[in-house]
Amino acid sequence: EVSAIVIDLGSHTCKAGYAGEDAPKAVFPSVVGCIDQMDADDDKENNDSETNNNNVDSNKPKGKRRLYVGSQALGFRRDHMEVVSPLKDGVVVDWDIVDSIWDHALKDCLLVDPKEHPMLLAEPSSNTQQQRERTAELMFEKYKVPALFLAKNAVLTSFASGRATSVVVDSGGGSTTVAPVHDGYVLQKAVSSSPIGGEFLTDCLMKSLESKGIVIKPRYSFKRKEIQPGVF
Repeated sequence: EVSAIVIDLGSHTCKAGYAGEDAPKAVFPSVVGCIDQMDADDDKENNDSETNNNNVDSNKPKGKRRLYVGSQALGFRRDHMEVVSPLKDGVVVDWDIVDSIWDHALKDCLLVDPKEHPMLLAEPSSNTQQQRERTAELMFEKYKVPALFLAKNAVLTSFASGRATSVVVDSGGGSTTVAPVHDGYVLQKAVSSSPIGGEFLTDCLMKSLESKGIVIKPRYSFKRKEIQPGVF
């Protein structure tokens, strides 16, 4: 008797834990730090031609990327590190990043072997058939899970509050969705979503305050930076 593992990948945070427990065991950002190896190598070769490189960037063949996942890994500065999200408007656009997030959740946070646990994944109400197929393919072929269930976010929210029929308003980091749930099923045609979410509102608020000359310090910022050993 092993309990199922639940993973909910949102546009702001990823939550993972055991089914039947009150709260997720692991909550970490669903953005990852990404260092393009080619960028790093180019920089080592020639520091002078930085300005010329910027124009060529988009046409450059993508080299190997190194991904840093989790709050610990994102906690300090690295050269050339770019913070990227695997989701755009609630839909997965980069499966490599999703893969590394699942890896981190299962192996580093929950410390489980995915072969031994059935998996419940939360998916957005507007998920396409191709997205579901890709998810199932990864889960069965890479992680070798014994069983998999993809449940719609709205249905899970509805059941969590003890109702099978409800209207669920889900306002996340990247988008806001309103979905009617009837007897445990989402009425697909009536689902409506808007690209305005928490991050968009934060941006608007920041711009509004900056236009008034108020400077907002980030929650985490670097006080000083070391240029050479002992020189800050």
